[in-house]
Amino acid sequence: MSLTTKSQTVLAEASKPNQAGKKSGPRWAMVIDLAKCVGCDTCTVSCKAENRTPPGVSYNVVLELEEGEFPNTKRVHLPRPCMQCDHPPCVQVCPVGATYKLENGIVAIDYERCMGCRYCVAACPYGARSFDFGWSYEAEMVGFSQQQASEYGVARGPREKKKSPVGNVRKCHFCLHRLERGEEPACVETCIGDARYFGDLNDPESIVSKLAASPRAFRLKEDLGTGPRVYYLK
Repeated sequence: MSLTTKSQTVLAEASKPNQAGKKSGPRWAMVIDLAKCVGCDTCTVSCKAENRTPPGVSYNVVLELEEGEFPNTKRVHLPRPCMQCDHPPCVQVCPVGATYKLENGIVAIDYERCMGCRYCVAACPYGARSFDFGWSYEAEMVGFSQQQASEYGVARGPREKKKSPVGNVRKCHFCLHRLERGEEPACVETCIGDARYFGDLNDPESIVSKLAASPRAFRLKEDLGTGPRVYYLK
């Protein structure tokens, strides 16, 4: 099944009404507790290992910020995955419809359709997108190019020049292939400080719903109207 066909199937299933007349399926979201994040970069490493991303492509990075004025300053670690926006600017600017939003809240990329124009990279206000120039870890990791992650649930052959996802824009997708197996995103599973929470916003009893509604919660650049699905706790 091609990526486009698979994506259409996912959309169709997510749009089916349930018995209450509402759309079935989850609305995935992530909550990150900044008070628990120690800046260990485990999320960055586990994400690269899970998705086998090449040099120059990192779906999860941890930014370091300094707050306050000398001498009363402190360093804050700010993990930054894709925000999976409800109103994603990247979708609006894509000239070929390669970037689109699933009903479950995840913003996806059709690698077969993406032509590498990078308009979406410029449009993303969070810097969450990277371009795959075809670089490899083959010199440091023998066999790196022989196996690729099943991103978006699609199995791909060996990594080759001029073959997707080389030449495409890439980003975090909440490990969609893991979600389809009933697993959490790799960054959530491996966070040593338990700073990350993942779940369904459609479930009012889920921990992410409760944390997202807490007084501590905020979202990055919310004034832009993007509607991020990643919440932070102060």
